[in-house]
Amino acid sequence: MRELRRLSLRFLNAVPVILLVAVLTFFLMHLLPGDPAVVIAGQDASPQAVARIRTQLGLDRPLPEQLLVWLANLARGNFGTSLALNQSVLAAVLDRLPVTLSLAAISLAITVPLGIGAGVIAGYKRNTWIDQSVMVIALLGVSLPGFWIAILSVILFSVQLKWLPSGGYVPLAQGAWPWFASLIQPAVVLALFQIGFLARMTRSAMLDVLDQDFIRAARARGVSEWSAVIKHAFRNTLIPVVTAAGIILSLLIGGSVIVEQVFALPGIGRLIVQAILARDYPLVQGTMLLLGFAFVAINLLLDIVYLLVDPRVRYE
Repeated sequence: MRELRRLSLRFLNAVPVILLVAVLTFFLMHLLPGDPAVVIAGQDASPQAVARIRTQLGLDRPLPEQLLVWLANLARGNFGTSLALNQSVLAAVLDRLPVTLSLAAISLAITVPLGIGAGVIAGYKRNTWIDQSVMVIALLGVSLPGFWIAILSVILFSVQLKWLPSGGYVPLAQGAWPWFASLIQPAVVLALFQIGFLARMTRSAMLDVLDQDFIRAARARGVSEWSAVIKHAFRNTLIPVVTAAGIILSLLIGGSVIVEQVFALPGIGRLIVQAILARDYPLVQGTMLLLGFAFVAINLLLDIVYLLVDPRVRYE
């Protein structure tokens, strides 16, 4: 019951966050230069045609009135209709959601074992050449620009070696290998930054735990080194590691814009870029709000994981 109350409170606290995201997205989108009515009507359209489209779209109303209308529609579950796609925002997002989720899932499957494993090894082998090598590689992964790595990856593995396709997405229904081949290259590129981040977080947590008295006591009792490091030390690093993994999952979902652009993946990140360029207000606002819902869901999932990995949280 206490756990359920805790999760319910977190959900209620997320409501004003979602509302703030909605309001900020609305006003920031309207601050961008350009007029969606001109984009729809065309550069050569007459002022009368542009004014007619603005009236049809409700863009001639004051911004506070437009915001209230949009929030009222959201309360009814209506995220609006895309101006450029002539499709409901929810349908447009759902059409592209499998691409982004597949990319994020493969990236996470690469990031978690490599990042945690590298961090554990670096923490255990502190101040050795292994530790320094892992940290240098992690620093490179964090520092190198994602778009630059993506372009180099395409040149090497797609153009020169011809091992993988340079872009595009193959649905899973057309075969597991074509689907995997279309995603593995962008997934690795997307994972490089996250691996470095997770390795540094895991190493820091391991160093803190390995210096604790209970680890020295376990070794003094004759506990094997494997048990001391994995069963005692690593289990006590799970809270910061789980926190880092949750942040990484949010970054994978929301930070795939560049990767999806370079590899021409029809995901949510590319959809947002196209919507911004087209000044498609409803699509940008609705997509950003749905991403906000996703981040809130990830935070709630983290709370559940905390309850499982650390019994102390249940009694706070």
